Amino acid sequence: MLSYIARRLLLIIPTLWAIITINFFITQIAPGGPVDQAIAGMQGLGQGGPLQRISGSERGDTGAARSSTSNYRGARGLDPEIIAEIERRYGFDKPIGERYFEMLKNYAMFNFGDSLFRGRTVIGLIIERLPVSISLGFWSTMLIYLVSIPLGIRKAVKSGSRFDVWTSGAIILGNSIPSFLFAVLLVVLFCGGSFLNIFPIRGLFSANFEELSFLGKIADYFWHICLPTIALTIGGFAGLTMLVKNSFLDEIHKQYVLTARAKGLAEKNILIKHVFRNAMLIIISGFPAAFISMFFTGSLLIETIFSLEGLGLLGLEATMQRDYPVIFATLYIFTLIGLLLNLISDLIYTVVDPRINFEGRK
Repeated sequence: MLSYIARRLLLIIPTLWAIITINFFITQIAPGGPVDQAIAGMQGLGQGGPLQRISGSERGDTGAARSSTSNYRGARGLDPEIIAEIERRYGFDKPIGERYFEMLKNYAMFNFGDSLFRGRTVIGLIIERLPVSISLGFWSTMLIYLVSIPLGIRKAVKSGSRFDVWTSGAIILGNSIPSFLFAVLLVVLFCGGSFLNIFPIRGLFSANFEELSFLGKIADYFWHICLPTIALTIGGFAGLTMLVKNSFLDEIHKQYVLTARAKGLAEKNILIKHVFRNAMLIIISGFPAAFISMFFTGSLLIETIFSLEGLGLLGLEATMQRDYPVIFATLYIFTLIGLLLNLISDLIYTVVDPRINFEGRK
């Protein structure tokens, strides 16, 4: 098993390299990069732009802008020295190959540099936003699994009954409601809209959080995270619940279950000791993808609606601004976490079903 873990860890390196390389060169050839963004901002700000405050000696005695030979379309008519200053500030004065290998060297040492537009280190921004995304991802995933697994098992045992029918209807209804629309409904109902004013609508903590007692801090935290978690999980029950149900139905009708029943074993023991282990394998395999989805992608709109500054919102803002250091750092970290979770998922396989032996696979 140790050699298998070592091989999987070594495979992470080329996987990260391939993903970062492909995305690096795609973003480099795509229009609207940071330099274009800065030039567009200058054109909109006029003489008030910070990069336009060039001394008269740099612009010439008359101060008139010389014709630019820059490749940037928006730079026509701007002084070449201004364009050169923008490129230098954003690191685009170096050849693309030099920038690429410098990025690989820095990322190997987890040095993600500084944000192009925020004046802060990328790792500082990620650490600042991480608690929000961890909170949303963890509690949403746990809530979905804690409800969907027993519900799916119950539906499999009671397949075709009234319980199975009405719960299926409720699940389909919940799945048909977009999470962001349900979040807006929760805000209107419980956050001082047209009805009740019970829950806060902004942030993860209250302004007086540091002054609260230990139990008060816990209560304040769950008070803020309650509605975003509910909104994020409303559409997540359907797929997992039906997956659990179908997986258990498939196992229940297999020969070893019929043999166990013929031997007189109690139905509860059959489900727990025999069916559960085999049926849960497919559930475990989907956990990393579900967690990553809830952790990052799924929380973007929820973070926006509830004014929670998490990693999803940070990634969106960085993409809109073409803040490449933030984009690549979040991509790098998300990919690394996903690969590690896949490895953990394989290791859990061996705990759930000892018959699985990854070491013996060729």
